[in-house]
Amino acid sequence: MKKILALVLVLAMVAALFVGCAGTTDETKNGNADTNAPTTKAEGGETKAPDGNETAAPTADMKVAMVTDYGDITDESFNQATYEGAQEWCKANNVDFTYYKPTGDSTAERVASIEQAIADGYNVLLMPGYAFAAAIVETVEKYPEVKYIALDVSEYDLQDANGTADDFSWAYPANLYSAVYKEELAGYMAGVAAVKLGYTKIGYLGGMAVPAVVRYGYGFVQGVNDAAKELGNVADIELKYVYGNQFFGDSDITAYMDTWYSAGTQVVFACGGGIYDSAAEAAKKVGAKVIGVDVDQDPTISKKYAEGMTVTSAMKGLSATVKTLLGQVKDGSFVGGKVETLGLVSENPSENYVQLPASTQWAEGKFTEEDYKALVADLFNGKITVSDNIESEPAVEITVDYQGNIKG
Repeated sequence: MKKILALVLVLAMVAALFVGCAGTTDETKNGNADTNAPTTKAEGGETKAPDGNETAAPTADMKVAMVTDYGDITDESFNQATYEGAQEWCKANNVDFTYYKPTGDSTAERVASIEQAIADGYNVLLMPGYAFAAAIVETVEKYPEVKYIALDVSEYDLQDANGTADDFSWAYPANLYSAVYKEELAGYMAGVAAVKLGYTKIGYLGGMAVPAVVRYGYGFVQGVNDAAKELGNVADIELKYVYGNQFFGDSDITAYMDTWYSAGTQVVFACGGGIYDSAAEAAKKVGAKVIGVDVDQDPTISKKYAEGMTVTSAMKGLSATVKTLLGQVKDGSFVGGKVETLGLVSENPSENYVQLPASTQWAEGKFTEEDYKALVADLFNGKITVSDNIESEPAVEITVDYQGNIKG
């Protein structure tokens, strides 16, 4: 496990697909509440940034383009959530919107798509995933009039791409904003839900051990532990933990999940792109369950595998982020030049940037929507705290069977 974590930052730059996107680890002032939510327009008519400086005027002739990382807008994860959120907002606001798909998975091809979008007159670009770091660094200062909105492109990703990861000295251009997320909070919520819904034999299947995946996993472990302590069944919990070492399922990973489920595992949190396919394939054989990630995966898993298979999903508010930031560009309150970590901004679950979906399999007397709201309130108010440390395994009372990597 130590070797895996030692490789985290290296893997972050070479992993494929959506979930490997690092967040910052700034301390908050209100428990797990997010004090760095996207800037809102100040009251009184004058638009100001948090430091009191005036922000840019509203963008005239706003045209929005999304560039996909290397997948398509039907990838059932980052690309699709970003696309659908942008499409909905742009339609409602009568703003021109399109998307560009790079011809391959390389920085050069992502740069080509970015520059084509700009040449075609698009002045607001949406880019989901850390794979964009180098393309952003290469182009963002060349086009100061274009707003760059990145999702899950971390400070490390950007500084490393700029060659300044040793001192983080690169000053982010004013036209760049990147949102990253508190995955540990979403993972924690999912872990609490799993235990309170009655599951005792639980698994975590991560993709590659990049920071976001590790935060999801360690948050999940903490949630399982705290719920077990609350219920007094710590000794009954069996939690297995493994990384597939890739962001897609295959026959080897499915076979690994077969052994888990056949040995009694009841539910697996599958975290990392298409790796959920292996967990779902194995779960279907024995009528077991899965937990989704990043978006509400219940519709997809129900359609592809079996209805009722998905207990819940640990979600990021990608669509909410896109809509908020596009609204800020439109009204002139957009403030760039930064990477912000988004998490909880309210006791109201639906207003937060990390949450569980309405499709969660609530159960009276076990875990209801009211229980979930109370959990979110406790997290927001600091009554419950969740560590975002990924350098060492969480200190817990349950026993966790860390099994390393399935592949390579």
